[in-house]
Amino acid sequence: QVQLVESGGGLVQAGGSLRLSCLASGRTFNRYVMGWFRQAPGKEREFVAAINWSGGSTYYADSVKGRFTISRDNAKNTAVLQMNSLKPEDTAVYYCAASDYGLSGRASLYKSWGQGTQVTVSS
Repeated sequence: QVQLVESGGGLVQAGGSLRLSCLASGRTFNRYVMGWFRQAPGKEREFVAAINWSGGSTYYADSVKGRFTISRDNAKNTAVLQMNSLKPEDTAVYYCAASDYGLSGRASLYKSWGQGTQVTVSS
């Protein structure tokens, strides 16, 4: 398993931007698919975005397509979620996760999770 720590959350006005980072421990970061998920109060955890081991393939939830960008830097063991044009409905705790499987939005395929970082978008 890999240990993951998210950072970069905060409070932003609607229309603003935030950049979330996920730092992974260990020397095998480049073997994992990395994903971002989020969970709003009273709601189930939902998929946001994922990126394959090389960074050459990405996958987004329809709700964030065109506004969020996922990327990774294998040399720095880091995955990044750039969030632009934020909306109040993007408010949630955001989690990064690592998977040994292929590119997917299924949370059950991700075996390592970070502790989460709060993102709050005010209207």
